[in-house]
Amino acid sequence: MSEPRCCEAETPPRRRGLDIAGTVIPTAILMLLPKCPACIVAYLAIGTGIGVAASTAAYLRTTLLFLCLACLAYVVTKQVFRWIATRPAT
Repeated sequence: MSEPRCCEAETPPRRRGLDIAGTVIPTAILMLLPKCPACIVAYLAIGTGIGVAASTAAYLRTTLLFLCLACLAYVVTKQVFRWIATRPAT
């Protein structure tokens, strides 16, 4: 009885969708992230009704920037290792 080969199986659509979302969402956040803390304060006030100080908005922006970059680095690293694992040996 032969065992199924998981390496040759196609990627399920759900996993493929999660991979795409893992790349698109942080990229969209980075593209839409305002450059000035005053804009972040305004977006928070309009979206949630919460007012924050400009210094807090600056820290929030920096934290969000690093989280998005870390998420993108993780997704890219995972894709590179997956590509290396499935590449045929020469």
